[in-house]
Amino acid sequence: METNLGNGGRSPGPGGNDGGDKDCIKSMVDQGSVESRRFYLSRKTALEMLKDRGYNVDESEITRSLTEFRSLFGDNPELERLRISATLRSNPSKKILVVFMGKNEIRKATIFALRGDISKENLSGLILVLQSKMNSFARKELESFAFKVEEFQISDLYVNITKHYLMPKHEVLTAEEKQKLLNKYDIEAKQLPRMLKSDPVARYYGVEKGQVVKVTYSQEFCELHEQYRWVV
Repeated sequence: METNLGNGGRSPGPGGNDGGDKDCIKSMVDQGSVESRRFYLSRKTALEMLKDRGYNVDESEITRSLTEFRSLFGDNPELERLRISATLRSNPSKKILVVFMGKNEIRKATIFALRGDISKENLSGLILVLQSKMNSFARKELESFAFKVEEFQISDLYVNITKHYLMPKHEVLTAEEKQKLLNKYDIEAKQLPRMLKSDPVARYYGVEKGQVVKVTYSQEFCELHEQYRWVV
């Protein structure tokens, strides 16, 4: 005899109902806002990026859970509170600031207001995390800043690409290490394989044209070997 369970073919939970299943599923569903999750993921990657660039970053900031993030910043975080300020470990006088921008189109007036807002920060670098497009007038205004300004779309920071198990290890050589490498093989930098400055990994480490990046491959299916790439 065929038995009709009457609930999509699933056996009832304890007490003749499927409450146990519902509780299990509910525990796996994110009950918080999408906005807070977006900011949590992107801010965490930004913190990891600064640390990998040699900046002082509190480890507790990186390991903070989503629940802890929401408890601290709320379900609809204020953008100003999400800002990250860090100094370079090798030179504490060098300071960088990460600013999360709003959803409206970024115009010249937006950048002008930002300039006034951060004028007392004494920065050597600025990273803007964007949620919208930036028009050409705003971009032109950024060129007048006295320090390097970088831009990342917030979606670019949802995942830290350098943490992927297939991604080889990248290390930016110092000027001294670069020269030592060139002397060792009696070559010029332009003879090395190239890496575009626009490459996602190059952008992650904030490298400039002319720098050299050491790439180490060590996956199970690949013998351990190193390559050096010249950033162009």
